[in-house]
Amino acid sequence: MANPDLNQVRNFGIISHIDAGKTTVSERILFYAGAIHKMGEVHDGMAVMDWMEQEQERGITITATATNCHWKDYVFNLIDTPGHIDFTIEVERSLRALDGAVAIFSAVEGVQPQSESVWRQANRYQVPRICLINKMDRIGADHHQVLESMVKQLDATPLLLQLPLGSEEKFHGIIDLITEKTILFSEDDQGQSLGTGEIPEELREVAQQHREWIVEAAADFDEKILDDFLDGKPIAAERILPALRKGVIDCEIYPVLLGSALRNKGIQPLLDTICALLPSPLDMPPSTAIRVDKKEAWQVTTDPTADLCALAFKVLSDEGRKLSYLRIYSGSLKPGDSVYNSRTLGIEKVARLFRMHSHKRERINLAIAGDIVTATGLKNVLTGDTISNPDFPLQLAGLEYPVPVVSLAIEPKTIEDRDKLPLALEKLQWEDPTFRVREDSETGQTLLTGMGELHLEVVVQRLKTDFGVATQTGRPQVVYRETICCATEQQEIFEREIDGKTHYGEVKIRIHPTERKSGTKIDIPEQLLKDWPAELAELIRDKLTTACQSGQIAGYPLTDLQLSLIEAPYNSNKTTDLGVSAAISRAMTHALRNGKPTLLEPVMALELIAPSDYTGRVMSSLNQKRGQVEGITSRPGQDIIRATVPLLEMFGYMTELRSATKGQGSFTMEFSHFDQAPPATLKKFGVNSNG
Repeated sequence: MANPDLNQVRNFGIISHIDAGKTTVSERILFYAGAIHKMGEVHDGMAVMDWMEQEQERGITITATATNCHWKDYVFNLIDTPGHIDFTIEVERSLRALDGAVAIFSAVEGVQPQSESVWRQANRYQVPRICLINKMDRIGADHHQVLESMVKQLDATPLLLQLPLGSEEKFHGIIDLITEKTILFSEDDQGQSLGTGEIPEELREVAQQHREWIVEAAADFDEKILDDFLDGKPIAAERILPALRKGVIDCEIYPVLLGSALRNKGIQPLLDTICALLPSPLDMPPSTAIRVDKKEAWQVTTDPTADLCALAFKVLSDEGRKLSYLRIYSGSLKPGDSVYNSRTLGIEKVARLFRMHSHKRERINLAIAGDIVTATGLKNVLTGDTISNPDFPLQLAGLEYPVPVVSLAIEPKTIEDRDKLPLALEKLQWEDPTFRVREDSETGQTLLTGMGELHLEVVVQRLKTDFGVATQTGRPQVVYRETICCATEQQEIFEREIDGKTHYGEVKIRIHPTERKSGTKIDIPEQLLKDWPAELAELIRDKLTTACQSGQIAGYPLTDLQLSLIEAPYNSNKTTDLGVSAAISRAMTHALRNGKPTLLEPVMALELIAPSDYTGRVMSSLNQKRGQVEGITSRPGQDIIRATVPLLEMFGYMTELRSATKGQGSFTMEFSHFDQAPPATLKKFGVNSNG
């Protein structure tokens, strides 16, 4: 297939809270675009985009899935992302590589916790968005409430482009406020036939008011529209869309559409709006990279004739082979090309290139700037790596990874499983940057660390189904952090003869606690190391960074403190790398002990939905779990409770909640911050909570 005009390409993802309808919308897009001939349903385990066995069994999306389809003259590279917080890395790396997104909100639940999370992720990467309020056919659907919550909770500027015809189960069409026509959705042929008509007389006045608001928004981005609007002249539809598109690309407005994907209503207008308002690769600002050979900034533009620059935003183990998902930012790539990996500083060769259709692959012979493709043969590439022309090495900004907070002890069932387990865990680690494996130095146990119970449950199940490794696991455990309670300084001089050579190093460090959520800061004044050889100066930086990865209580990483290097004398005749390393290790050990070390536990942000009759019982249970209720929003028949609760108290909470609410309650949670662990936890680790 020939490469399309880049102006006609749309690279976008679908993002939302779990159960808002992302995969259902994706399925409808593929159906109406002619990529599939039968729509599968998530609840039946038949959705094309949910291809993993566990996704089909659980009815949720676990891994971001890419596909390619055509709508009219446009080419879509579409990524369907998970909505569960445990798989947030899939959203993070997808948004890093995409030009736009469709954010989906439930017309009943509105903005939910994971809606806020993915919206913040999209803000971080400045991803233009349009929005779909889904489930307009459901009882309690209220698009006005969703718009209000977008303003209040997301600090967004929504712009409603449609009005509903009919409400709840009678929802049957929309008023297109830009064209001032109605669109009716057929119930007879899976929504493929669309009827059009005039706006009903009783809705003309409200439609006119809403259209004026749209024209006002467009006038902010087009001076001619502003002049005509002030003069009272009519503004044609074909003038409004280009102006709105500027606002969307600048992330200043977020157009909102209405629909019901499960009932096949509202998808074709969504497709037309994606084409009209979301950016092409040519509309995106240049990406900033670093020229590795010259250590200088370089602007990467969407130019197929320029030098290659691509980001590996996802890596997958597919039938035993590594499959690298690439976003091509500039240049072109062909099978057999040699590429430079800016992380490993090595050369690799591309074996084959593919365009993905969920888990199926279509082999291609060329990928150009603006493309999203997969490649085999890149053995050392990991998520976040930049590949480029070996003669013009570049490095793009990588990704931010969320904090894994739950661990699990695991052991193989048989000797055969023991031999296969390390390789399987290694493959799962390079697939998923939020999944970690380490060995407990005291017990010798293998510990898996992930984003939550479901995340680790999926990993263990994949070990069995994908890699044929049977395992036994312990109970999920909390992953703590360590910090200190008071400031301390420590000077260390190491001098020892080893194998006939004297090794010497001298340092003085200071550690002091900082406020919660501040992380770890390492301060090394440049003048202290100005007389040091470059390799030894780098060794000091690396050693101090490494020292912060393991505390004195139980080896958990340090946080909420500042480590400052106060003195570091250099003696060209005596100072050695081993001496410096030993001096830093001793100084850190003594400083941490003198600083009154303590543990911090992970605290989760919780949103809980329960029938109003059971709110008192739920609040009581949260208080018993050391929960802090931050607010309650009441809706007809139910209350939404926002709270923060220590993760330690939340294991198995779903069973408890269902029992307390007779099966009607539900909750979602995500990591919020680390805070002081209670005396009982400190005692378990042998820490005196009284200092």
